[in-house]
Amino acid sequence: MRAVFGLVGLVVALAIVGVLARKQLAATRAPVPSLQQPATAGGANPPASAATGTVREQSQQVQQQVKQQVEGLMQQARPMPEDPQ
Repeated sequence: MRAVFGLVGLVVALAIVGVLARKQLAATRAPVPSLQQPATAGGANPPASAATGTVREQSQQVQQQVKQQVEGLMQQARPMPEDPQ
């Protein structure tokens, strides 16, 4: 009897892992929306063709955005903590 419960528990655990794996694989197959360009400082909208392109172009756009954000943050003054006395 103990072996039957052990086997049933193993089958239930395997079924749960199978369902979770199927959901995870389905999520990785979902189409990824194209990247949106942030608004420029001048207020002009980026061209519509810039949002579409190959994966390589989108990757380069993301890298450029991150680089610009890091450079912008590096230009800001770091807040200095107040010394309690």
